[in-house]
Amino acid sequence: MTNILDVGRIAALNDILRRSLSGGTIVLTAGIVALGRERQQMILDAIAAFDRFDADNDPHGEHDVGALEAGGERVMFKIDCFDRSGRFASPDPADASVTTRVLTVMLAGEY
Repeated sequence: MTNILDVGRIAALNDILRRSLSGGTIVLTAGIVALGRERQQMILDAIAAFDRFDADNDPHGEHDVGALEAGGERVMFKIDCFDRSGRFASPDPADASVTTRVLTVMLAGEY
């Protein structure tokens, strides 16, 4: 079980990845890729600016999931935390030294 301080650190690390596209791996689904670079950039910019986290869409306070309109599309993003090998869940998502973050960006219809 993650304590409250850890949840704050997880959210901060997730926000860094979402806002700066650094600190993890970015995965764009086929639907996002098909939109072209200009619309992809619009979508990534909108995800970086996303700040509408609340109890309904972020019940654990980790800032790891969101849905929004961007680039003329309904899109979703999800941040998963894996161990350094990328094979299993991270043993401690609050510790960047043992965690590989993956931000997946998809069209809502691809979910």
